[in-house]
Amino acid sequence: MSAPIHTTTDWKAGHYDMVIDVRSPSEFADDHIPGAVNLPAMSDEERAVVGTLYKQTSAFEARKTGAAIMSRNIARHMDTVLQDKPSGFRPLIHCWRGGQRSRAFALVLSEVGWTTHLLHGGYKAYRRDILDRLKDIPPSLNLQIIAGRTGSGKTALLQHLQQKGGQIVDLEDLAAHRGSLLGQIPGRPQPSQRLFESCLIDALLELDPDQPVFVESESSRIGNLQIPPVLWRQMTTAPLITLDVPVKARAAYLVSVYDRLTTDTADLSRLISGMVRRHGYEVTGEWQKLMQEGNWCGLAEALLSTHYDPAYDQSVNRHNRTQRLQITQPECSAAEMQKSAAQILSSFGDQAPVSED
Repeated sequence: MSAPIHTTTDWKAGHYDMVIDVRSPSEFADDHIPGAVNLPAMSDEERAVVGTLYKQTSAFEARKTGAAIMSRNIARHMDTVLQDKPSGFRPLIHCWRGGQRSRAFALVLSEVGWTTHLLHGGYKAYRRDILDRLKDIPPSLNLQIIAGRTGSGKTALLQHLQQKGGQIVDLEDLAAHRGSLLGQIPGRPQPSQRLFESCLIDALLELDPDQPVFVESESSRIGNLQIPPVLWRQMTTAPLITLDVPVKARAAYLVSVYDRLTTDTADLSRLISGMVRRHGYEVTGEWQKLMQEGNWCGLAEALLSTHYDPAYDQSVNRHNRTQRLQITQPECSAAEMQKSAAQILSSFGDQAPVSED
């Protein structure tokens, strides 16, 4: 006996055994519900074939060919990914707008006996919901901005805050970029803007608005991605928690964090050459010399003193921000970060939970 097919607007992956996105691989790669699995009803090439038939032959021939293609693909998914699913399996299925692809897939799964849910309006409705939440959620959050000059270990401090029970949003992790000229992460290409926003909302929905939320200070762009405007405005007015670390300690920390650049000197050389317009050939030539000599701490200290620190100071001077707390650290070691995280959380009293490591 077939099971019912329920139409729903609830897209949260944790509410189902599996979220099945039946769109093509390229559609899925551009954006998808975090945690979803791509079981395409048609590949990109197959969609192109059906689309050509629709335009050049007839809608009937396109539907007939599309039905044959989808039947074969659904059968393959049944024999592989879905083969071992139990009788109580509860999937959510969606396509672009809740049309033929998702309905065909849902019909087969319901005939198996699985209680199947269809996302009303498909991905288009999901995307509208994401855009609405990007406007509604940030103003409800008690944001606290972790600030400090480049190399202060702000990202590491976020992780220590989380380990001690604090709520964080790691924008650089979501964006797959460390937020500076040296910020590309090997092996992790940046997501699309849409996928970044989907993952951001997925993270924001897990937060308790009554508790402080710690976010690293960022420019409005992280690599190629834009922080959504409402969140960005919220970040620019939120209180600051500033890390103050000596430049030599920051330089040593940067060398340890960006160790790949010591082995990929061609990439580093290109980055330095890109600063000629701002700093001139004499200064950038000195940086190139430090790189060629392998004086990595000296190069990092020179970049901080001449390039990054002045830019940070100008930004601070332009904005009159509320300073909640200033923390001085002699170095960026894990032990110092743990002490700073504990100090920050204790400053909120009962408002922020603190757990022991």
